[in-house]
Amino acid sequence: MSLTLAILLPLAVIPAAGFLYQSLGALRDRRRFTSTGRWVEIGRGQKLFVVEKGSGGPAVLFEAGITATNLNWRHIQDKVAGFTATAAYDRSGLGWSSACCSQRTPGNISAELHSMLESAGIEPPYILVGHSFGGLCVRRYATLYPEEVAGVVLVDPMRCEEWPPLNPDKQSMIDRGKRLSACAVPVARFGVFRLAISLLFYRSSRLSGRIGKSGGMGGRHVLKRLTEEVGKLPRDIWPIIAAHWSRPEYYIGMQRYVSAVPETVSEMNNAEPIHNIPVLVLTPGKSTPLSEQCLARIGNNVRQVIAEESAHWIHLDEPDLVIDSIRTMVSEVSRPALSASA
Repeated sequence: MSLTLAILLPLAVIPAAGFLYQSLGALRDRRRFTSTGRWVEIGRGQKLFVVEKGSGGPAVLFEAGITATNLNWRHIQDKVAGFTATAAYDRSGLGWSSACCSQRTPGNISAELHSMLESAGIEPPYILVGHSFGGLCVRRYATLYPEEVAGVVLVDPMRCEEWPPLNPDKQSMIDRGKRLSACAVPVARFGVFRLAISLLFYRSSRLSGRIGKSGGMGGRHVLKRLTEEVGKLPRDIWPIIAAHWSRPEYYIGMQRYVSAVPETVSEMNNAEPIHNIPVLVLTPGKSTPLSEQCLARIGNNVRQVIAEESAHWIHLDEPDLVIDSIRTMVSEVSRPALSASA
């Protein structure tokens, strides 16, 4: 009996300790890291977390990549807030915002964003800035609510032709992502990712790598982003990113967004172009430039600029280019308003 107890007791205690470690850590994170923004009600009990900085107009709204949050724009937002009002937020299912209540397609996301902006009292017109998947979201917003949009800046927007159903060869990648991110949820729930990410931030990279890989694709996804993306962001936000990626909700949200990629591609493949709104597309120098046909599908007033020194994360590789592009857009769309008032 004593041997059985000696075996069973650790099996019960270790998961309980991990769950408590995760729960208390998540509560502490929420208290520490949410003072920079506020939650805005959008209906159905949902709240979106938004960070506002600067003053003036037009307001610049930032939309992050598929599983990124407002933090991905923090260094850009701080600079842009020096010359106009800005807002960056966490979409449903990500960061500090509520869980998703609808499929994660650009149309649904745009409707939620519209409700958030109205409830928050952030007045149009807006300049929309979107990276990757966020580029599809701001494109959709501009077609659904064109009267509210003064300009659009797309930072290496997601290319629909590279994903299913237009490219069925990548369906297996999506299926694998859904399956393995689902497996990562219980691993995070018992504090494994919290421990792994904490160790990595404290330079215990070998041990954190082993622990992170135990979470399957979710763990490998986090470790890859920590080493490739986060190192380019300001150090003061690293602990907040670690807090986000330690939560099981992150992997639930990731699964929801990855699952909706085929529906997203179908929606945007059939979406009308943006009419009579200036659009600037920043394309990485390490990628093939968008063709004239692709640009015409985006809108009828589109200009492409090549970010010669960049890969996919242009706003991390060449932040000054992105800031200058936004500044130029603010100046261009403000000029007609100034002329009219004169």
